[in-house]
Amino acid sequence: MKLAKLTSLSMMLATAFVGTAMAQNVVNVGVSISATGPAASLGIPEKNTVDVVPADVNGVKVNYVVYDDATDTTQAVKNMRKLISENKIDVMIGSTVTPGSLAMVDVAAENKVPVISLAGNAVVVEPQEGAKKWAFKTPQNDFLMAQALADAMKKANVKTLGVIGFADAYGQSWLNEVKSVLKDTDIRIVAEESYNRPDTSVTGQVLKLLATKPDAVLVATAGTPGALPQRELKQRGYKGQIYHTHGSANSDFLRVCAKACEGLVLPVGPLLVADQLADDNPVKAEGLSYIESYENKFGKGSVSVFGGHMWDAAALINAAIPKAIASGAQPGTEAFRVAMRDALENTSDVKGVHGIFNMSPNNHTGLDERSRVLVKVVDGKWVYAPELGTE
Repeated sequence: MKLAKLTSLSMMLATAFVGTAMAQNVVNVGVSISATGPAASLGIPEKNTVDVVPADVNGVKVNYVVYDDATDTTQAVKNMRKLISENKIDVMIGSTVTPGSLAMVDVAAENKVPVISLAGNAVVVEPQEGAKKWAFKTPQNDFLMAQALADAMKKANVKTLGVIGFADAYGQSWLNEVKSVLKDTDIRIVAEESYNRPDTSVTGQVLKLLATKPDAVLVATAGTPGALPQRELKQRGYKGQIYHTHGSANSDFLRVCAKACEGLVLPVGPLLVADQLADDNPVKAEGLSYIESYENKFGKGSVSVFGGHMWDAAALINAAIPKAIASGAQPGTEAFRVAMRDALENTSDVKGVHGIFNMSPNNHTGLDERSRVLVKVVDGKWVYAPELGTE
């Protein structure tokens, strides 16, 4: 009887040991994205991409737990806190937009959980000090994209520019970036207008823009809400060049904007036109591979640059995991989260669909000019247009 009891106890202990060992081979990733709300056209492809990212790294399982924050900053923070307390995450991805991402940075630092933002705004990670030591991002910095726009404007001989953007951190940051890149040029900003993401009319703002007779207009928005000023400008008969930020680069925007989109120009990550790039482009193959994986599951033409940012976040995490494991720390511990943060900060030559990532203590984005191209809408499609700038 005693032998039977001892054998049973031994089996229970062995099972517990195996369970612990297996648990130690799982890295939990929390995700909070805007699958609903004003930024849904960005968040849905991000959410979908989680279904196709590689989820095994040298035998270590990567487990993604995804929540929708509905483009709400408060909900993004709640999601992150829940993922930390209930799912014991080792790293966080989110949010889709700048306000939510910014709010999550303090939570990341408080709990020593590295966070990778999917928002384009550089204020999420800059400067890399204080709480922002825990924050990284995959989208190109607005400044990098603004430089491409400035080059295109100079080449088009634009002298006066009107700007209309979101009345939030995204819009304000873009206005600041544009002012910065145009500072030493002959291009003057003659009008500045803004509106809220959920607004259904921008007639007043567009009329004020048109009153200044700008050579060109920049729409500093993200997702389908950017179609509102685009349509209004066209309906009012504006004939100048309209530029957009890379936030407009998705198929839902084209669908909502329809014929009013024709001729607009924007800088964007190379994924959007991967099949149009030269074969020697360093990220073409990676981009085509992602497109195939995504469209096999979600349908032809469904891929989006925003889903690409999620893919790149997963690529960074998968590159960091072996280094964190090599530190001797176990997933689920603070030591492992610290090791993951350190590994992300020392990312080198990680190939994504939007560029090559090389991070450092002074650069938590890690992308260069290879991460942007200029495109134009022609016959309702995105067309690679390097001739418009200085690529």
